[in-house]
Amino acid sequence: MSGGRPGVSGTGAWPGTDVLEAQSTVVGDLVDAPSEVAGLPFTVLLPARGPWGDRVGHAAALLAELPAELGPHGWKLADRPGGDLGRARAYVREDLDALAVAAHGYTGPLVLPVAGPLTLAASLYLARGDRVLSDAGAVRELAESLAVGIGEHVAAVHRSVPGAQVTVLLHEPLLAQVVAGVLPTFSGYAALRAVPGPVAAERLATVADGARAGGSGAAAVVVHGGTAWTSLATVRAARADGVALAVAGLDERGWERVAEAVEGGLRLWAELPPQATSQCAGPDVVGQADLLTRPWRSVGLPAAGLRDVVLLAGDPPGTGGRGGTMPGAAGAGAATAGQASPDDARAALAGLLRAGRIVAERAEA
Repeated sequence: MSGGRPGVSGTGAWPGTDVLEAQSTVVGDLVDAPSEVAGLPFTVLLPARGPWGDRVGHAAALLAELPAELGPHGWKLADRPGGDLGRARAYVREDLDALAVAAHGYTGPLVLPVAGPLTLAASLYLARGDRVLSDAGAVRELAESLAVGIGEHVAAVHRSVPGAQVTVLLHEPLLAQVVAGVLPTFSGYAALRAVPGPVAAERLATVADGARAGGSGAAAVVVHGGTAWTSLATVRAARADGVALAVAGLDERGWERVAEAVEGGLRLWAELPPQATSQCAGPDVVGQADLLTRPWRSVGLPAAGLRDVVLLAGDPPGTGGRGGTMPGAAGAGAATAGQASPDDARAALAGLLRAGRIVAERAEA
């Protein structure tokens, strides 16, 4: 996708409530990326619009024939569509309209971030009961519904941007916890039953196949396993094209598993934290690049392989867009006052582009 250059993209969440401004900024800045890197524009999510616009609400709006609504503790499955679902779907349509304007005439890669089926099952409640994750049949039904919904959404994105080569980025920050069986029930006095790794991989594969289906399906599917390298085995078994991880916290053992995945054919999408800053030296661009390149080489991966890595800017502070925590009803993903601004998010993306240039240089060493 990147033509032999490191890619730079983002995980989707963006501060503010003006979707056209946000989408235009992301597309414009990444299309104008330095020649050493490949900018991969991504579709934005605006959690500041409330629970209808965060990652869980966005995914709920995509579900096919499986309505959801807001309850006392967050999104839950419902007997019939209601006002909350209508509002979430209206945001999806508004976002597509903004994308069509911001990316008018664009041809190239486009990243479409969506909550994955296991994390969504851990974040949604049953209509009458605990989280969807507590019911194996409901998890299967949710994955099948999400597969159809994402497939239809990819087709809608292609209608908005006919020249787009879509990669679906499935966010699964809770995947490792789902497989380990450590997520609490609603009461907090017990843990939800673990979903065996092969079953979790099957649910992911169902959604990945749905995203790729049809003549206008996704060109690739990448699964973001959050911060846990233990999710790698499940992602590999799900027949994904790539795996995303927040790499800053990986230890040597984690990087060895990353190396196995890369050598097995998975493309690495490395989420990097924002650059450290000091009054004297300013942003530490080199330090940010080091978080990827040093362990990459220490586990014996070839420097040239860095050309195939995509660098990801994580969700800006305060956007709550990751979908990796159990949402509450009123503020599921809403931005907090005093947190990241659109300018902050834009600056972080620009910093990552500069770090990408360093990664590109080291790929030639």
